[in-house]
Amino acid sequence: MKRLLAQYPNVSRIILATLLFAVVLVLSIIFNKGVVKQYFPYTAPILLFLATWFFYKGEGKTLKAIGLNFSLRNLLCLPLGILIGAFAFFGAKYLRAVLVGETFELSLSIDYSTILYAFYFILPQVATEELLFRGYLFKKTIEIFNVVVANVIFSILFMLIHVLDEGVLNNMGMIVMLGISIPVGHLLFATGLLKCKTLYFPIGLHLGNNWATRHLISSGNSGESIFFIPNTVVFDTWTPFIAMLILFNGFYLLVTFLIWKWNDLLLFRRKT
Repeated sequence: MKRLLAQYPNVSRIILATLLFAVVLVLSIIFNKGVVKQYFPYTAPILLFLATWFFYKGEGKTLKAIGLNFSLRNLLCLPLGILIGAFAFFGAKYLRAVLVGETFELSLSIDYSTILYAFYFILPQVATEELLFRGYLFKKTIEIFNVVVANVIFSILFMLIHVLDEGVLNNMGMIVMLGISIPVGHLLFATGLLKCKTLYFPIGLHLGNNWATRHLISSGNSGESIFFIPNTVVFDTWTPFIAMLILFNGFYLLVTFLIWKWNDLLLFRRKT
């Protein structure tokens, strides 16, 4: 094992990290049940966080290598990411509403406790996905190859975990939608990591976006979202569906581009 690590250090670490992360996910499934799942569903991200620390420690590095150290600058990137992630979804939905004639209405009776409590339950899910797909393995792949190759590999993997689901595979529309939207989402989150130099930022982006899809704008007046759309347009043919899907994701790409161009902002400069 030591000889293999010495001869192929990066590849060996990727293989070991993949195996350890798989073990971590299995353990989280075993322990994340019942009362634990109901009140503290954080087993998977905590174990992945520790595994990430372990591998960086083995390289003589700290969690600062991926921006998971608890500096004020890094921690502030979490709420900033939440705001931008929610804005990206709101902007894309508003663009669609303007183009197809949908309207936004304020929910008559908003369940604020449910809306706010959702952050607590969505956070472990998105943190797990970010640690897996934009974390240690993603950064090591960049070291071995380059950013483009790493983005292609992990956007495909990220897409597959969403598409390879029985409920999705039986719906061609969902396959097409996720096949386009998920890689765009990966590009947004990966760009956030590379420009902000901390994983807290893509965690925030992911959290804000996922929260917004459920609790900022929904299709029904259930009180579990701030706004709802009473006249949701359903497409009966592929052409308008694909066109709107491209425009919707185009807004996310615009947000990604703006993040990529934030180099000159003091907030996103690496401190020396």
